[in-house]
Amino acid sequence: MDRTAVPHQPGSPQPVSPLPDDPRRPLGPRDPGDAWVEGDRGRFWGRFGSAGLLVHDPAKGILLQHRALWSDQGGTWGLPGGALHQGEQAVHGALREAREEAAVPPENVRTLFTSVFDVGYWTYTTVVVEVIAPFDPAISDPESLELVWVPVDGVGDKALHPGFARSWPELRRRLMDSSPNAS
Repeated sequence: MDRTAVPHQPGSPQPVSPLPDDPRRPLGPRDPGDAWVEGDRGRFWGRFGSAGLLVHDPAKGILLQHRALWSDQGGTWGLPGGALHQGEQAVHGALREAREEAAVPPENVRTLFTSVFDVGYWTYTTVVVEVIAPFDPAISDPESLELVWVPVDGVGDKALHPGFARSWPELRRRLMDSSPNAS
């Protein structure tokens, strides 16, 4: 899951911490990479970095995940993704996370490009893929409230995760430049 955090801004609400008795909350770390890292640029999810999958289907648009309320920046819209495992390549991690969270079959997409956000002690890699064989996404773990295909022109109208909101204009530009089928 895309649990990218941003430094807390004065006057903005503090991130909501998950409640221990929330039935949707995962029961602790499942991998050594499932942990926060902190530094002078903020606190971020994923000891070994994180990655998310931006899935573009020319016929349907962009696959967006409505993030569970207990997650960091819960209730916002973002990309399926999450913490990388130790030694895991970002493309592999993004595909793994998207399969776990949204049932995205890796054989049904092809990689167009990657984009890396790097704060020095942590990175987030957005892996942009295009659908080559149609599929229906499905909520396959508790980290999603909803999964929807959104037309490219409508993505910015959603209440996006702040990190994704900042990166979307450039990701969109690159998607348009790299995909002859982008709309």
